[in-house]
Amino acid sequence: MASLDTRSVHAGEPHPRIEGAVTLPVFQTATYTHETPEQPPRYIRYSDSPNHDALHNKLAALAGTDDALVTASGMAAISTALLSVLDAGDHLVAPRGLYGGTLALFDTWLPRFDIKHTLVDADDRGAWEAALQPNTAALYAESITNPLLAVRDLEMMTDLADTHGLVSLIDNTFASPVNLRPAALGFDVVLHSATKYLGGHSDLAAGAIAGPTALMEDVRATAKLLGGMLDPHACFLLHRSLKTLGVRVRQQNETAHAVADALSAHRAIDRVRYPGLASHPHHERAQALLDGFGGMVSFDVVPAADLDTFFEALRLPVRASSLGGVETLITQPVHTSHRGVAPEVRAALGITDRLVRLSVGLEGTDDVVEDVTTALNASLPPDA
Repeated sequence: MASLDTRSVHAGEPHPRIEGAVTLPVFQTATYTHETPEQPPRYIRYSDSPNHDALHNKLAALAGTDDALVTASGMAAISTALLSVLDAGDHLVAPRGLYGGTLALFDTWLPRFDIKHTLVDADDRGAWEAALQPNTAALYAESITNPLLAVRDLEMMTDLADTHGLVSLIDNTFASPVNLRPAALGFDVVLHSATKYLGGHSDLAAGAIAGPTALMEDVRATAKLLGGMLDPHACFLLHRSLKTLGVRVRQQNETAHAVADALSAHRAIDRVRYPGLASHPHHERAQALLDGFGGMVSFDVVPAADLDTFFEALRLPVRASSLGGVETLITQPVHTSHRGVAPEVRAALGITDRLVRLSVGLEGTDDVVEDVTTALNASLPPDA
């Protein structure tokens, strides 16, 4: 099989090239002629434009699956996938500490379809087993969690799903296909917020669902009815961005590791969460599972440091939600990704107002390290 970088560039490209165009043009049309009535009509809501087709083939090649589908956002991908594999009366098991939007979907919308869920300790197989019910239909996981960067015991989860005949779904946004291909571990459905690393330029919103042919037929049918399709121009932008996915993510891996090392030695930091550090509780698992430790770093700032001063002193990181772009982004998860999560739940997880999440971009590694450490120095009182 060709390398991931080669697949990023060449997989899914039309042959022969359309009108000889090396770069796939944007097919900005909502409908197509239907001159052969025996064939299904082509229509933009069906996600079957030439832009969609090429993108689906490229995403499937990167994920190592039979098929893939793009959606209007990461949450559209998650909700479409779940509503494709779950029926009224079904039950879902997932680990604690999921992304806030996913938790909101579990808590507020799935119950409207009579779909219930149980959250368990992620690494306790006994807890997973105990949570299973006769109507349990699926397991759900995240490869690297947001924002605490836990690395789950993914092989245990797929073994559990296989043993009990359950559909296994995983959000692989934080790892990206560069660092992890969950389908190779046995996951049935792989999900991404393509707004993040797959898009990589903070200029589009998209989601991706990848999986085996039979299951993806159900996903496509659900997506047609829910209508969360991606516009052809956004498909074009995502298709373009995927060609540089490998080089971008590997550079972000390198910079994030350097930042994590520097933060670990800084007196303003109480704790650093990065899977590449030996101090990370899942470091050995991350070494075994991942090809790279990712571009995200989370850290707790000591009480003596003034967070407002720290953020004001930063020159390179942009204080904003989202992640995975070419510019370094920084945020407090209590105000963004987990704003809607109950305070007591956040506290139990360790998501406090002193927790900061950093998504490193493509600036020079030394520049990012210097800027963050300089801002931390400024946040401390003179006698600290």
